[in-house]
Amino acid sequence: MIRPAVLLSYASAAALSLAAAVTLARADTPEPAAVVDAYGDIALAMYEDALAGAKALDAAVDKLIAEPTEDNLKAARQAWLAARPAYQQTEGYRFGNAIVDDWEGRVNAWPLDEGLIDYVDKDSYGEESDENPLYTANVIANPSLRIGPDVIDASKITKELISEKLQEAQGVEANVAIGYHAVEFLLWGQDLNGTGPGAGTRPATDYDTANCTGGNCDRRADYLKAASDLLVDDLEEMVANWQDGGAARKELADKGENGALATVLTGLGSLSYGELAGERIKLGVLLHDPEEEHDCFSDNTQNSHYYDQVGMMAIWDGAYKRTDGSTVEGPSIADFVAAKSPEAAERVNEAMKATLAKMDVMKKTADSGEMAYDQMLAAGNEKGNKILLDVVDSLVAQTRAIEGAVHALNLSIEVEGSDSLDNPSAVQ
Repeated sequence: MIRPAVLLSYASAAALSLAAAVTLARADTPEPAAVVDAYGDIALAMYEDALAGAKALDAAVDKLIAEPTEDNLKAARQAWLAARPAYQQTEGYRFGNAIVDDWEGRVNAWPLDEGLIDYVDKDSYGEESDENPLYTANVIANPSLRIGPDVIDASKITKELISEKLQEAQGVEANVAIGYHAVEFLLWGQDLNGTGPGAGTRPATDYDTANCTGGNCDRRADYLKAASDLLVDDLEEMVANWQDGGAARKELADKGENGALATVLTGLGSLSYGELAGERIKLGVLLHDPEEEHDCFSDNTQNSHYYDQVGMMAIWDGAYKRTDGSTVEGPSIADFVAAKSPEAAERVNEAMKATLAKMDVMKKTADSGEMAYDQMLAAGNEKGNKILLDVVDSLVAQTRAIEGAVHALNLSIEVEGSDSLDNPSAVQ
């Protein structure tokens, strides 16, 4: 039997050890300004990598247009796929940073009514929509276009035409004319497989003026080039915003230390909950609708979701692995929370690891060819639905852990919601 005095000495030693750990943690607490600076440095690195990917895509598009072969179309598609991971990792900068969220619709808006841009299969797509007068406007086939009371000269397809006249024309969000998903549609075409296997199968001859399929191959090439160039332009703008002294850095600094820290956690919480768990995943499962798949033409959605999570973890940990293999790192929000509440920080760490594990199941299932993401959405596909709903549940738990970190810092944030999570009976 251990004597009470010995028990007391063990307890005292444990208490002293804990006290020493707390003292050390307080001594190592990063300054809020240092955390915010590192957050900005990681944003800059992520957007620089996204820009490099967009430039590689633009070069592949040039080659496809010059030589419209199946090999060059395949290379352009591969460049699009390769460009996505770096961009998706930036999405944790949305929501809290208005300058990012206001801009995001130019590069990653979805879902889109693709009939605005080009020909569609009307048997599956339909010929009109009560919500969108431009549902089948097909600007590639029409050099003149009526938008509301105005007739638009579309005889030359330019960056200005598609970004200023067509993007969200008549206030309809589904009129997505620019960004990654417009380019995706122009490279893959529609995915006409529903929740069956297979992605879009646009032929390279859609760009071959000598052997043209789909009609208007010269105008389709003009559109693809304009959209690809715009993607580069828009990412250059965001890189500039995150340079030292850039608009995004200034906006963050103007919020003060607590406001800036709240911004970091708002981005992580809102992307986890309303956007990713709700609008991008749960909604598609509730509706069993492949049109709610994020990268619906290329069947790349599993990767887009996965790299959203990778990006959130990089922001939380203050360490981003660049596409060239180097790492940008600095004092993190995780360090700051851990210094205030080790338990709250550990809950976020564990929740993020758990979410990544569920995302990994989704990604490997799709990447292996066993079951594409849109097949997982199908009604009656219990295994596929469960894979996605497991991701949703983990993202919701991750959000709750992030909210715990907010509480530990005595901050206040507003997390973006989603009917698919908060009021599923309203979803139809």
